[in-house]
Amino acid sequence: MATNPLIILGAGGFARETLDVVDAINAVSPRWDMLGFIVDGEYGLPGTLVNDKPILGDFSWLQQHPEVYIVCGVGAPEIRQRMILQLSQSSRFATLIHPSAVLTRWMKIGDGTIITAGCILSNQITLGQHVHLNLDCTIGHDVVLENFVSLAPGVHVSGNVHVEEGSYIGTGANIIEKKTIGAWSIVGAGSTVVKNVPANTTVVGIPAQVIKERSVGWHLHES
Repeated sequence: MATNPLIILGAGGFARETLDVVDAINAVSPRWDMLGFIVDGEYGLPGTLVNDKPILGDFSWLQQHPEVYIVCGVGAPEIRQRMILQLSQSSRFATLIHPSAVLTRWMKIGDGTIITAGCILSNQITLGQHVHLNLDCTIGHDVVLENFVSLAPGVHVSGNVHVEEGSYIGTGANIIEKKTIGAWSIVGAGSTVVKNVPANTTVVGIPAQVIKERSVGWHLHES
């Protein structure tokens, strides 16, 4: 079976975990020819090995290799979006699902999404583009996760929840049913969301309460 050339944007922790997903997929049925990582020069020099794969260069490398598939392994939603916006509109994005993840056939999954080991997803779920589901997340029925949403390890999302674009849900957080997490908001680790979360806010605690508000568009210039 022919394999497709693949690169990962970024070379940090979640990028290495993304490589783990690629390796697990290939162990079941070879699909991806993992070429290496793309980073800005300040984060690593070409030829430097990350695990056993090289840093290939920066975004200029991609201009010379339009045939490759791309997946972004940067965990922060705001940085991930900025990196994707740097790419050509003709770029091809890989969707990666760990073989241990449990999914039903009643799902829609956008390009560039990564689902890591141990995740369980119910039915009538919509995942947007470039969504990250880290280890051991559970997603209930009729959930929508919009583009660039990140779920850290061990997040539990109940049914009929809507997580809007760019939101980050911290490790071990819980969201009860029929709630909305506003765009570009942050839910702190271990929090329990029992009411809607406004856009551009940070909430923490049990129950989760707003502790910080940001201006609209903060994600375009803050890291």
